[in-house]
Amino acid sequence: DTTVHLHSVLRDGLSYLAAVSPPERTVATAPLLVIEFLHKIADTFVLYFGEPADESAVKDNFSTCYQLLEEMVDHGWPLTTEPNALTDLIRPPTVMGKIQQAISGGSSSILSEALPRGTVSNMPWRKAGVTHPNNEIYIDIVEEVDCILTSSGAVVSSDVSGSVQAQSNLSGVPDLLLTFNDPERIDDCSFHPCVRYNRYEKDRVVSFVPPDGPFELMRYRVRRDSDDSLAVGSMPIQVMPSVGYPRRPASGTTNGGDAESRGRITISVSARSISSLIYSSSRRGALVIDDVAVLIPFPKFVRTANLTVTAGQVVYDEAGKMAKWVIGKLDEKSRPELKGDMVLEDNYCDDDDGNTGRPGVGSGELQPPLLVNWKILLASVSGLNVSGLSVTGERYKPYKGVRNICRSGTFQIRCD
Repeated sequence: DTTVHLHSVLRDGLSYLAAVSPPERTVATAPLLVIEFLHKIADTFVLYFGEPADESAVKDNFSTCYQLLEEMVDHGWPLTTEPNALTDLIRPPTVMGKIQQAISGGSSSILSEALPRGTVSNMPWRKAGVTHPNNEIYIDIVEEVDCILTSSGAVVSSDVSGSVQAQSNLSGVPDLLLTFNDPERIDDCSFHPCVRYNRYEKDRVVSFVPPDGPFELMRYRVRRDSDDSLAVGSMPIQVMPSVGYPRRPASGTTNGGDAESRGRITISVSARSISSLIYSSSRRGALVIDDVAVLIPFPKFVRTANLTVTAGQVVYDEAGKMAKWVIGKLDEKSRPELKGDMVLEDNYCDDDDGNTGRPGVGSGELQPPLLVNWKILLASVSGLNVSGLSVTGERYKPYKGVRNICRSGTFQIRCD
């Protein structure tokens, strides 16, 4: 029997695929373990090659990718996945390293001959003898909103997940204690191996010895109240699309000469100061939404599109049938708008009756939803805040920075 189970994740346009033997042939493997490990590989590639770790990054650093997989997987099982241990074993690529590798004609220059300094300790995630001239730690509470809205702004479905991202530059072996103002607002928590899970279960505090550098401390989901914290009309951004296609003439009739069939599209974007978001006490001034961008996928029957915008820049990818409208910063006073028309294929709607006004019904196509990206600093959906961050085990007093970030996850706008 050659049956195998396939697990895959999609990151930065790359599909990470793992083949797993069925339980009756070997030890049963939890699917979530495989999926988490694939995400860990993708995160490691981002750490080594920068973001995005796409196809070109893998091609340019293939030997490093091969060496990383050699260390991360041992006989089909995850082995070394901690960034600190991996960077000790395999040096991240540099310009000088690539020049030296090209001259020597081999890839041995990226390998270290010494064992990682955390390999033989009871804390494999942290190096021994870490020193920093400036001791500091930064905590970001990042919450992502996954949502589907209609063209009128009504919420069809929504979900909020969060993570605590940390950047630790602390000398020695510090012991940290992180406390939240309202930990009951979160659920389904998963933690970095450095966290003492029993302590969290007992006291709802996060006690840990941090790795050195950037790492994800924990992930969670926001509990839903009985009244649903993401009610209709509570989103901080409003996107109003209007897409229209001409009615295809009935069979045997003309289209008015050789005139091309054209569709029309209009999209307006605005910020809403009244929403379900909870803002940090340190926030000042009016609402500003950062990194606003709208991805507009078009059906296959669209040949090309001519688009103009009142703010930002729009680029249409004719091969991928996708337009990207980058707005940037958006405040309450601005209301950017996109307008344009689409040139359609002659057989854009192969309906037997030939008289439908709905685009692509005959060929099984519908207008794809818009994808919106946005980010708001010093804001959150859950209202989760850090009430305390203490450092023990070392004499120094580090600088501590904490902030909230709310951003879009999979944020879709239907074109009804």
